[in-house]
Amino acid sequence: MTLARFLTTSKDVIHVHLTNVRGSSPRDAGAQMFVTADGLHGTIGGGQLEYMAIDEARAMLRAGCLAGQMDVPLGPEIGQCCGGRVAISLTQMTAADRQAACSAHAESIAQLPHVYILGAGHVGRALAQFFQFLPVRCILVDSRSEELSLCDATVETRLSAMAEADIRCAPADSAFVVLTHDHALDFLLTSEALDRGDAAYVGLIGSATKRVKFSRFHAAHATTTDIDSLTCPIGHNASTDKRPEVIAAFVVAEIMERLTGAAARADTLSDQHPAQSAEEGDTGQYHREGFQK
Repeated sequence: MTLARFLTTSKDVIHVHLTNVRGSSPRDAGAQMFVTADGLHGTIGGGQLEYMAIDEARAMLRAGCLAGQMDVPLGPEIGQCCGGRVAISLTQMTAADRQAACSAHAESIAQLPHVYILGAGHVGRALAQFFQFLPVRCILVDSRSEELSLCDATVETRLSAMAEADIRCAPADSAFVVLTHDHALDFLLTSEALDRGDAAYVGLIGSATKRVKFSRFHAAHATTTDIDSLTCPIGHNASTDKRPEVIAAFVVAEIMERLTGAAARADTLSDQHPAQSAEEGDTGQYHREGFQK
């Protein structure tokens, strides 16, 4: 169920918002979920922290409270070992709040990174199956309608006779993975993606031998001869298992690491010094503002 449908079909909703994080936690500040008496949309990280927040939100609904706060150390007291501390705000949503939440969600969807799968064969369709569940806008491109029709993943499918035009029109920081049915077309599309100079990821299916052949093609036909940013073979950490789904799993991990690498590195640096901000021994506090309907 979409957030818009959840918010419009639910009578009373508590907005649970992770407002501050010190040290290590399952989610960063800004994570949110929406809780009703018998429903839930979103997550603040799962585990005992989330169960506690859901219980508190539903207690607020039963009591008619409009706002509350939680301050929770993520330690042995609640059966979690993250070592950090989080502050949570809980607010019963008004009609204006719901509209604002829907607008913000729509804007976040519009800002998702684009992943272009260029080729709707077995591996391309397996990639689409994974990407449909990830925070990206996935576009599966092919000139063959019969191959596109075999894709049952919830992604955008695009019938295109000139996929190079789709590459040129893609937003900056997009990811491109090239695996068409034709090696010459593979080379053309990979060169097009590299020539942009702003792609987050450019991957070409194949082997080390194919990379060498592509390097010669690219040097002869492209505006730039630098292929250092090219990933070929794709899924280079993969096992020797050549099943499409296995290849796709490794490639998806590779692309998502590139798309989220900067944020992941920042999180790692934060996790290296959790003791500086975690206050061990505190039991945490809950506070409900006694506003009644």
